[in-house]
Amino acid sequence: MSPNRISKRVVADRLDWIEKMVREIRTLPLENYSSFTADRRNFWSAESCLRRALEALMDLGRHIAAKAFGVGITEYKEIADVLKAEGVFDHESYLTFRTLAGYRNRMVHFYHEISEHELFDICSGQISDVSEMANIIKDWTHRHQELMDERL
Repeated sequence: MSPNRISKRVVADRLDWIEKMVREIRTLPLENYSSFTADRRNFWSAESCLRRALEALMDLGRHIAAKAFGVGITEYKEIADVLKAEGVFDHESYLTFRTLAGYRNRMVHFYHEISEHELFDICSGQISDVSEMANIIKDWTHRHQELMDERL
């Protein structure tokens, strides 16, 4: 695979999607576990929004790996490896992204194992990790305009 240009449209669309899903999660009653579980729909909303945010984040990372660096990705955790090797992530961000990639895989393949309590803990205390990874990628793309395809 040869490097090409990163689609500004893809970056903007995925960043917007991530922001929208995180914002939806933050509207849920996350002040305590009993508030969260008072309505069963909160669990399903949180699960769907978190999974979609993680999918968009992985799609964004995979797009950058493919277009900017010419690297095809088969496993989501590999995205973190490529983005760290190319200087997008520092070591801490690399570890966080790999954790998020692993959790995305768990949500898709082991969905039946995710408990209400686990999802509540993530949405109430760790959802900022998703936004932080998106912001790191966003900042990197702003600093590397030479790699961007401006066509929308």
